Amino acid sequence: QVQLVESGGGLVQAGGSLRLSCAASGNIFRIASMGWYRQAPGKQRELVAVITIGGPTNTADSVKGRFTITRDNAKNTMYLQMKNLEPEDTAIYYCNINWKPVLGAFRDAWGQGTQVTVSS
Repeated sequence: QVQLVESGGGLVQAGGSLRLSCAASGNIFRIASMGWYRQAPGKQRELVAVITIGGPTNTADSVKGRFTITRDNAKNTMYLQMKNLEPEDTAIYYCNINWKPVLGAFRDAWGQGTQVTVSS
């Protein structure tokens, strides 16, 4: 099927920066969108940012102006550049893609998650 490998999480002080990466591989014919979600302890998973193929991006208001999502189509890799991090950004960050094989419908896949911890 498909594998999503995330990297780049870690511990950073408030005001610092991190860059997350998500590399997709496997039986991928086409990717419609790639996105980042996060889940903090005791909270529901929420959308951080999503980027569509050749289309616009959508970024949560809480991170707008601080986080930037980009994508390398040739490598099926997505990035999340995070600046001016705040303790409230502490969460597990998950990579998501909406993809399809040669034969079959579009479907979602999720990465294993990477921990981001921002200390005050």
